[in-house]
Amino acid sequence: MTSVPLHTTSYGDHGSRIVFCHGLFGQGRNWTQHAKALAAQHRVLLVDMPDHGRSPWSERFDFLAAADQVAELLSADDPVALVGHSMGGKTAMVLALRHPELVERLCVVDVAPVAYEHAGEFVRYIDAMLAIDLTTLADRAQADAALREAVPDDGVRGFLLQNLRREGDAWHWQPNLELLRAEIDEVGGWPAAALDGTASYDGPVLWVGGAKSRYVLDDYAAAMERYFPRVRRVTVKDAGHWVHSEQPRVFLEVLRRFVD
Repeated sequence: MTSVPLHTTSYGDHGSRIVFCHGLFGQGRNWTQHAKALAAQHRVLLVDMPDHGRSPWSERFDFLAAADQVAELLSADDPVALVGHSMGGKTAMVLALRHPELVERLCVVDVAPVAYEHAGEFVRYIDAMLAIDLTTLADRAQADAALREAVPDDGVRGFLLQNLRREGDAWHWQPNLELLRAEIDEVGGWPAAALDGTASYDGPVLWVGGAKSRYVLDDYAAAMERYFPRVRRVTVKDAGHWVHSEQPRVFLEVLRRFVD
């Protein structure tokens, strides 16, 4: 475990705790809209995952280590409702399996406990981000133009550009792009061998998927039920992989019913 804690942002000062873990290229503030909506009844913690946002970088990508780092943030208080999307969803699942005493309930968003083989689009994103010469970059609009060919979707491109930061006259990417590029198979994988023999998590689990997503499929249901026997699946219409961003009101209502 790292000696430098993960960066977090908090909302709300009373009620039960809800902790959000973002996905690849994300950061805790991606959940701000949901956090503010829940803060009247809950204490909400938004986590910058390792190698993302303002959290420290690591030397290798490891779901078990990431789960243990998030667990360090939770161990001093009552069990939480843990919410994770994509990469953060896998981290949340590993945390619940390794530290079930810390998780009162679990919401997994558009990901399954399986190894995916379609990492090509994410590699394309990283390569395009790394190809930008930050030493000559004039402004964010220039970066947007540079990414447009590799990332034609305006929403995805805007999401990626949230990671571009300027300090003084110098631009930098917040994620550890070189590491994520080198270990993209680990990012898309699932530590089945390391979890072999791990008892299942017996708390309530909400499994939310986008109807247009390829990350939550019927074929993955058996794997979810193996680790999470109390899983309940919800499919959100007109949503792809970024369910909570594409259908924020629907997602918030589904989540609120689960945590309230």
